Amino acid sequence: MLARLLASLISNLHVVEKLAESRPIRRAAQITAYAITKAQIAGRDASERVLRSQTLRQVRDEAGKVPGDLGEMSGRLRRVRDTFVNEVKEGWKDGSRQIKK
Repeated sequence: MLARLLASLISNLHVVEKLAESRPIRRAAQITAYAITKAQIAGRDASERVLRSQTLRQVRDEAGKVPGDLGEMSGRLRRVRDTFVNEVKEGWKDGSRQIKK
């Protein structure tokens, strides 16, 4: 019964227009738009960092080479891991600095 009542209210154009003009609904729309915009900016920044990433370049370079033996492969993986860890640390520091601003 409640679902039917809500459906009839939502389908009523006059009720929808009144709700859209109300301050709480407008404010909710503003907050939603702000959150979406911030998420898009953060996603764009993260994708740019990944594309500039030294780890990504290093993985591409290493993937193109054929390893001579297991020791050489181990060394390559260690270098990639070290680069990745350093980039994560730098990203963490950058994030901390941005939060402090």
